[in-house]
Amino acid sequence: MNSKQLQLDKIKEQILKDKVCPELAKTATQLVFGDGNTNADLVFIGEAPGKNEDLQGKPFVGAAGKFLDTMLDTIELKREDVYITNIVKYRPPNNRDPLPDEKSVFLPYLRAQLEVIKPKLVVTLGRHSMNCFLPDLQISQVHGEPKQYQGFVYLPLFHPAAALYNGGMRQTLLDDFAKIPEILKFIDKQ
Repeated sequence: MNSKQLQLDKIKEQILKDKVCPELAKTATQLVFGDGNTNADLVFIGEAPGKNEDLQGKPFVGAAGKFLDTMLDTIELKREDVYITNIVKYRPPNNRDPLPDEKSVFLPYLRAQLEVIKPKLVVTLGRHSMNCFLPDLQISQVHGEPKQYQGFVYLPLFHPAAALYNGGMRQTLLDDFAKIPEILKFIDKQ
């Protein structure tokens, strides 16, 4: 096991030890910490686990995850090439949006995950994820535009679930996703 994985395991253990969001933990099946390549150039951050994620213990394994896999294929990447996580690590009851205090209490652990992985690009999926890092922006105005903030480059994207409920969003997401290889090349030149 590599040292980054060991560090991530310690963060996961710390969440459990600190009893973060005990109310959410009671209603969830398990903690959904994150999954993927600990040396990834790309980290994807969603908002919170859904039903399938809660059952399997992995982020983005439901319908939105299948679309994320499809989008990764379009830029010739696989799930094993990237790291995927959420802000909130327990499923909110009835798939409700995570509450502001739930997001803020998990944020230090998420930041610690990013410090360990050190990705070149952090892709936020949806407004909840984006607003944790870029609080003053509107996703409808900045999706697909990389932003530098606190030592990381962020790419705000609409949540893959948005494309499932609104067919018009699908092409927007695919177009924004197609920019990722160029953004990574640009970051490499810096």
